[in-house]
Amino acid sequence: MTIAIVIILLVIATLIFHFVSPWWFTPLASNWQAIDDTINISLWVVGTVFVAVNLFLAFVIIKYRHNKDRRADYEPENSKLEAWLTVVTTIGVAAMLAPGLVVWGEFITVPENSEIVEAVGQQWHWSYRLPGKDGKLGKTAIKLITEDNPFGLDVNDINGSDDLLVNSNELHLLIDQPVKVLLRSKDVLHNFAVPQFRVKMDLVPGAITNVWFTPTKLGRYELLCEELCGIAHFTMRGFIKVDSASDYQTWLASLPTFTQTLTRDSANIALGKQLYAGCAACHGINGQGNEAMGAPKVAGLSRWYLQRQLHYFKEKIRGQNSADLYGQQMAAMSVLLADNKAITDVSAYLSALIPTKKSPFEKTSSENTLVTGGDAIKGKSLYKNCAYCHGEHAQGHYAMNAPKLAGQHAWYLKRQINAYQQGIRGTHPADLYGNQMVLMSKILHDQQAVIDVVSYINSLPNVK
Repeated sequence: MTIAIVIILLVIATLIFHFVSPWWFTPLASNWQAIDDTINISLWVVGTVFVAVNLFLAFVIIKYRHNKDRRADYEPENSKLEAWLTVVTTIGVAAMLAPGLVVWGEFITVPENSEIVEAVGQQWHWSYRLPGKDGKLGKTAIKLITEDNPFGLDVNDINGSDDLLVNSNELHLLIDQPVKVLLRSKDVLHNFAVPQFRVKMDLVPGAITNVWFTPTKLGRYELLCEELCGIAHFTMRGFIKVDSASDYQTWLASLPTFTQTLTRDSANIALGKQLYAGCAACHGINGQGNEAMGAPKVAGLSRWYLQRQLHYFKEKIRGQNSADLYGQQMAAMSVLLADNKAITDVSAYLSALIPTKKSPFEKTSSENTLVTGGDAIKGKSLYKNCAYCHGEHAQGHYAMNAPKLAGQHAWYLKRQINAYQQGIRGTHPADLYGNQMVLMSKILHDQQAVIDVVSYINSLPNVK
């Protein structure tokens, strides 16, 4: 009797948990209501069977509980019961499978008016490519991938010259426009999944897979890799922003073509030097940095990274946390750069500077209190997690949007790692790579680990 009561209570508790549970689908933001309906049908079928079987089991336990004055009948076969079970089971299985087959037919039938977008996955970063005015994507090949050509586009294919490149984790899509997403991986298995869109598909190295959907709600949605792709799999996150027509066209206009990315722009280094005069008081005349002012070395850093950080300060993405005193100073100073051209010029000037081996303010490694007690050998082991993005020799990686670390002041590296760990830096929604660093920095479980990894980076040669 006790077992029967427990089974009945289990059924009741399960039903209550299902209907009052806070865990349910994310709000639908695409055309795939049919997928939700299919899942709901499956839940109702399985739930009905669960309730019926368990209540029947409780009924049998109560009705046929042990009675010494009653004997059981032996009935090895019951054709009528077997027929009913066969019919009911067939209906239940068909109810679960048939809707899925219908939806799968829709899933693999891409509308003719779909726009084409390519999503490229690599450990642990998303990037995107859109066809230009010709409406065709150019040919690609893994062997063609370089720092200047991270998509591996064939320069001899005329169809690729006007392809629009998005070397960022954020993709924009037009609302109510069907889109076919071509999926390509540079390295290992990845997975393209946006919960609100209900569709997902694997990225398979050496093959092109695809998925299609129609975004139906304006907003910004998180893109997840739902295939274990390596040690930093959990950081492989991107965003898809669904725009109105005007916002989408504005975004498209901001994208460079493949040809433009291969052509050096007309940055004015001389003007950049003049603009840098306002920065030299902290960062040094030669961009060598100044520990007393809390200013890092900026000479020789990659131009794309300098531009991104200056835009972050100017657009209040970085330097707004009350605990980030130096970041707040930089945010205030960034207003001296009036526009994008000024940022481009000063970044080009700093990138062209040859880093000095030692600044007048920089202590030797043995005197630097921030790396005293650091174990570079242990740090090398810890740095393996960082090398996937920042490079084996901390030289930086353009395709991964990871800056060079070698040659930077140890005290600054330590301060930034701590800032990520404490949420002082990298928590703004628009700081896509900062968000990744917040997650990765927590692999260093204590201050000794931070000091060890900084000691190792500090021991690496500074290669321009």
